Amino acid sequence: MENITLGQNGPVVTPLCIGTWAWGDKLFWNYGDRYGPEELQEAFTAALEAGITFFDTAEVYGMGKSEKFLGQFLQQTQQPVQIATKFGPLPWRFTAQSVSDALTASLKRLQLERIALYQVHWPFAFFLSQETLMNALADEVKQGRIAAVGVSNYSAEQMRDAHQILAARGVPLAVNQVRYSLLSRQVESKGIIATARELGMTILAYSPLAQGLLTGKYTIDSTETPTGPRKIDPRFKKEGLQKIAPVISLLRSFGEKYDRTSAQVALNWLIAQGNVIPIAGVKTAEQVRQNAGALGWRLSDDEIGELEQVSRLWL
Repeated sequence: MENITLGQNGPVVTPLCIGTWAWGDKLFWNYGDRYGPEELQEAFTAALEAGITFFDTAEVYGMGKSEKFLGQFLQQTQQPVQIATKFGPLPWRFTAQSVSDALTASLKRLQLERIALYQVHWPFAFFLSQETLMNALADEVKQGRIAAVGVSNYSAEQMRDAHQILAARGVPLAVNQVRYSLLSRQVESKGIIATARELGMTILAYSPLAQGLLTGKYTIDSTETPTGPRKIDPRFKKEGLQKIAPVISLLRSFGEKYDRTSAQVALNWLIAQGNVIPIAGVKTAEQVRQNAGALGWRLSDDEIGELEQVSRLWL
């Protein structure tokens, strides 16, 4: 497995990241129903066994529970693990001190003194200017509490602004975490991918399986009933499933060729874009093992091109 450096000189991480939004989240993921601490501990262990040591969380996931779980699990291993978490620029946070306080709270829950990657969760700054925010993050890099700075859901222009403010402090902007999959390629048409390449940034791709649509589990003929947020997502209705059928068919075809699942092929396509790390959300050890099957092999250039063509509707 070929590891990736975050940005120009950030931490070196695995080419697949484990997403932990569901770790403690009841609202979207029904934490406590069919999975709990034991399953999450097993998922963490399975990831390390598969050689995946990069985990993404946020202070808002499970209202701090996700960070706490990771903190507990980290105490039980000697293996080096890289953690990324996120700062939420909420309306009542409008000073540099509020950034520092939020980082202190996250580090406490994670039981860490330093975070590999600290990201701004969304670009709506309310009363906290980008100037104040980025300079506060640069201060934390200088103090050694953050190894690399990232943003999330930023446009190409917002990336440039953040990059410029940090560059003036001698700190590179390492990452933009965005929604990116075969069924969500707007980051390409909006210039976000091109801007990341130009600025030497890494893309972290969340929802890389489009909430499960790219697993092939949900089709017009399947008896699988969407649950949770999927219930109200039009993509899971008959018309939406008809629209994605050609993509699913091609994923299945390549999956049969390589003895892989549709999901593993979809993740492999993202990794093949270069300097793109999919964040695969998990609740169980089995899901970790499934996602790990995306590593250790590569689609051919022709196959990557075919998937690019069949998914152009989502550019």
